[in-house]
Amino acid sequence: MSRRIFLGTTTAALAMPAIAGLVGTARAEPRKMTLTAAPTTVSLVGGEWPDTATWAYNGTVPGPEIRVRQGDTVRVVARNNLAEPTTVHWHGIRLPNAMDGVPGVTQDAIPPGEEFLYEFEAIDAGSFWYHPHFNSPEQQGRGLAGALIVEEAEPLAVDRDVTWVLDDWLLRETAQIDDSFGHRGQMSHGGRIGNTVTVNGRIPDVFGVRAGERIRLRLINVANARSFSIDFGDLKPQIIALDGQPVRPHAPSDGSVVVAAAQRVDLVIDMEGKPGDVVQLTDGYYRGRTYEFHKLVYEATPPLRESPLDAPITLAANPLPEPVLDDSAMRQRIVLEGGAMGRFPAGAERFFEQGQFWFVNGLPDKGRKEPLIEIAKGRTCVIELVNQTSWEHPMHLHGFAFRVLTRDGVPNMRKEWLDTVLIRPRQSIEIAFVADSPGDWLFHCHILEHMAAGMSGLVRVA
Repeated sequence: MSRRIFLGTTTAALAMPAIAGLVGTARAEPRKMTLTAAPTTVSLVGGEWPDTATWAYNGTVPGPEIRVRQGDTVRVVARNNLAEPTTVHWHGIRLPNAMDGVPGVTQDAIPPGEEFLYEFEAIDAGSFWYHPHFNSPEQQGRGLAGALIVEEAEPLAVDRDVTWVLDDWLLRETAQIDDSFGHRGQMSHGGRIGNTVTVNGRIPDVFGVRAGERIRLRLINVANARSFSIDFGDLKPQIIALDGQPVRPHAPSDGSVVVAAAQRVDLVIDMEGKPGDVVQLTDGYYRGRTYEFHKLVYEATPPLRESPLDAPITLAANPLPEPVLDDSAMRQRIVLEGGAMGRFPAGAERFFEQGQFWFVNGLPDKGRKEPLIEIAKGRTCVIELVNQTSWEHPMHLHGFAFRVLTRDGVPNMRKEWLDTVLIRPRQSIEIAFVADSPGDWLFHCHILEHMAAGMSGLVRVA
């Protein structure tokens, strides 16, 4: 299906919400909410196209944004109205192991017609998200995902705090989801890359802004496999957080903001154009497939202010334990192998009939009986990730944030905290974290087809 056809079918009217002063001044009370996973139909493509049959939380794609304040207790009843089991995983959140939402590891899957209570403290402020961890390629690929925003105790002074949930869909000419989940080509190559991109469940079109306003923009990539590289034209976005963890504000290194599958990027953008201006954003992550993303349109009203807001944009650090990089640290080498055009370990062929095409330290997930790593609680773990495949992998560690120490042996000057790091073909990356939370934690590629085809394992903290 032509992405150009889909991207050209909507002509949404410019809708500009009223600006009534700086956001983030009111405290949201903690509450228990219900997330119901069920089949529904939504207008993904718009225009004259029919609604798309999806699976959704509370009938919306993406699911409802859950917004709490740092230190609040999150209480969510997950109700399963699907015809198959499911769970909810809280991506990037540090929480008790029993709340992590991984069937067969931290809990039993939630059967059809039943529910499960997730309850945990929002220790860290930042941009996080939630999704299933049962039959993930299909359940997430059909629409089950949503944003979890934990506001800082003292939020930044901005005029709008905006979330863009980025997704893509593999649709047929009828605007219905293609049923080719589990296709061996997707599993062994780059994953399920769709032909239709959406922002907050709609094809990118027009986003209204006002001259002089400051926006905090949270980019959350919930696609099965797609990475994004968004060019903001003449605007000057400042990156203030990665994967929910604050960083020293800085411009993107190559002018475009890269958001790999499962990653989040928080930006602060001052709208320095004039009333009536138009800024065309583009996504050019894949060579030769650049397309028009959102179009920012300045409303024809006087600027909110004549010069950028004079307020700090540096976020307070979250209370993460700092890795101790001395002889007491445990060091582990993890080698990624397999996939199309890749090298395979000896004996790999016996796993192909089980749909296992990716290998971690010589074995796929279904061939491994022991954890990848066993480490004592409180000890620092340093992992050297070595990608010997022909494909990139956004590697995600449940339950922890880790510092990125080196890339290809070169020290990483920012040493940012992440929970999902993109490792490119033939690249090596060194990460470190403190194993301060006991339990079995999943470590896997967040290209969901790669995970399902073997690229995962457990980190056991005891």
